[in-house]
Amino acid sequence: MARYSFRLPDIGEGIAEAEIVAWHVKVGDRIEEDAQLADMMTDKATVEMESPVSGIVVEIAGEVGDLIPIGSTLAVIETDGEVAAPAEEPVEEEVVAETPGAEEVSVAEEAPLPLAGGAGGGRVESAPAVAAETSAPPAPPASGRGDKAVLASPAVRARAKDLGVDLSQVHAEGDRIRHSDLDAFLRYSAGQGYHAPGAARARADEPVKVIGMRRKIAENMAASKRAIPHFTYVEEMDVTALEAMRADLNANRGGRPKLTMLPFLIVAICRTIPQFPMINARYDDEAGVVTRHGAVHLGMATQTDAGLMVPVIRDAQDKNVWQLASEIARLAEAARTGKAKVEELTGGTLTVTSLGPLGGIATTPVINRPEVAIIGPNKIVERPVFAKNPQGGDDIRRAKLMNLSISCDHRVVDGWDAASYVQALKKLIETPVLLFAD
Repeated sequence: MARYSFRLPDIGEGIAEAEIVAWHVKVGDRIEEDAQLADMMTDKATVEMESPVSGIVVEIAGEVGDLIPIGSTLAVIETDGEVAAPAEEPVEEEVVAETPGAEEVSVAEEAPLPLAGGAGGGRVESAPAVAAETSAPPAPPASGRGDKAVLASPAVRARAKDLGVDLSQVHAEGDRIRHSDLDAFLRYSAGQGYHAPGAARARADEPVKVIGMRRKIAENMAASKRAIPHFTYVEEMDVTALEAMRADLNANRGGRPKLTMLPFLIVAICRTIPQFPMINARYDDEAGVVTRHGAVHLGMATQTDAGLMVPVIRDAQDKNVWQLASEIARLAEAARTGKAKVEELTGGTLTVTSLGPLGGIATTPVINRPEVAIIGPNKIVERPVFAKNPQGGDDIRRAKLMNLSISCDHRVVDGWDAASYVQALKKLIETPVLLFAD
């Protein structure tokens, strides 16, 4: 029998380590050549590791959430025979045998429980000792009223009705049922599974391990807020004319994709960038260099089941609204299905983040470091607005209004620059014919 040590290969981006996000085998399983062994995550992309040989898995390195250095052993496979004994010299990392789809069990869950009030790793010796302190009080004695009328004040009766409590079951300490008697009944009944109608049930605490995409998001956002002095500027825009144009284009789109607000906003962003190159930039903190990019590689924040991903629309400045709509749909689908390539998730120079109909009044988005700005359109609402008529008076009309937020890195972008840039966007958005003018 021969053992094959499968070492984690260099999976791109010049990374030094990768995170285990899923095992598809456990120790003792047979795996065929080219079958899935594990899923490893780099910066923002998940890479499937396939077994180069057939055999029995005798060792695996680490558990879900562990970081494995490039070149270290990921798994050991016995290449001959149907059954192989576990490896005599296991890898340094703790080996966890998991079945695909099984619930993870952390080491902490299997550790001995500390005694209440104790300071060490003592075990709970017997359940009755704990139960003696935590058990519910004994059931109150029967009311003994039989068929006699229940005596209680109107306030107690109303409260009992709201709680769904039958007062004939409540023991009275005196000649009538008082609020204190009702409280005692509720305390006892809570331990017996009583649940007041209309009340929400408490859910059990659920520890969730921060791994994979969620951990990457947490690390990136923490680094961004820690390193970048953010400021956010918000402006209101009248999108009435733009929405009318969008409706007309959609009504005559033929086989082309349906247009949302986003492609129009991207065109406006790209048309104004040449006047404000400091917005479309990346800041290298260590080198102390700001690179103002000529092309707009626009990141598009996309919510997926795995967490927030930012696929990048390459050379957005060269695309019209129809091409942008197609690329937005393609990249969003790739991100949500986990099929986005590494090059589609990196290299952005500016990001747009939108919550669509959930957009809210205003947002203060966090910059996607090392970029220096992020733009967030908010919800479109209809409100009456005042407009001057030819006679110099005021007319009131119905308007569709949208707030637009921009967060900037104050080390690179000044407040005046951000406000001027948004005002240039506002001019194009409120006069949408300019989006199509050369």
